[in-house]
Amino acid sequence: MFNPMLNLSLSMMEGQQVVWLRLLYIGQGGKGAEQEAERMLSEKIDAAVHAGIMLATGATPAAIARYYQRKVRANRIRLSR
Repeated sequence: MFNPMLNLSLSMMEGQQVVWLRLLYIGQGGKGAEQEAERMLSEKIDAAVHAGIMLATGATPAAIARYYQRKVRANRIRLSR
C-alpha cells in the first residue's frame, strides 16, 4: 500500500545515513576525503539544477521526490561498501 508519510520518513532516514557515512569518510582525511567533498558539492548542484528543470517543465512533486530518492539511495549504496 502506498503511504506518502512512510515513504517520506524512510527517505529522510536514508538521507541521514548518507550524511553520517559521508562524515565518516571525509573525517578520515586524505585525497579520498577531498574527492568525496568535491563530489558531494557537484552532486548537490547537479541535483538542484535537474530538479529545477523538472519543476519548470511540469513534473509533479512526487516525480521530483523520486528523483532525489534515487540519488540518495545510490550514494548510500556506494558509501556503504
